[in-house]
Amino acid sequence: MPRTQDAYLKWHDNLKTNVALNTPGATAADAAMLAADNTDLHAKAAAAAAAENASKAAHASLGAALSASQANARALAGRIKKSAGYTTAIGDTLQLEGAENSVAIAAQKPALTVVVKAGGVVEVSFGKLGGLVEGVHLYGLRDGEGVFTYLASETHSPYVDNRPLLVAGKPETRNYKAMFFTGKTEVGLQSDVAQATARP
Repeated sequence: MPRTQDAYLKWHDNLKTNVALNTPGATAADAAMLAADNTDLHAKAAAAAAAENASKAAHASLGAALSASQANARALAGRIKKSAGYTTAIGDTLQLEGAENSVAIAAQKPALTVVVKAGGVVEVSFGKLGGLVEGVHLYGLRDGEGVFTYLASETHSPYVDNRPLLVAGKPETRNYKAMFFTGKTEVGLQSDVAQATARP
């Protein structure tokens, strides 16, 4: 059976369509079971896709609001600290005192590096802008896959991709990309794609 969800759904579609009453070992009850399973699979897959799309849209909207809010708050803080009546006590109350941070997270993207290990293992390393973000959401794409899929939310580098090779003993190309996140919201820009050849 195919390992990936999309490939499995296509495989199951074919099985449902082509299992007939004269297929050796298959009965009418089996055909009915396949039809029911297939309908349920597609309904659940559609619901999951809709929920995922809605979640992505909501988090993208929140990310935009965070970026706009941070820019507004930074500008206001600057005006307050430059005003004639400003004191350190006021700054402490408003939590404006401390080291200056001029990094615009909205313009930053993760930098990924990959190291190939034995047994099909690939280590993906990343930074967190000196602690300004919580971590990265990692996405991967392997030989034969058409789209990147979510792998993990990582707060400590490196991420260890120890998935079995798709074909035992055969090297495969793996591509990775990432987004910074804070809370549940992705922030900044998408990383460049990092590629590695996983080997037995």
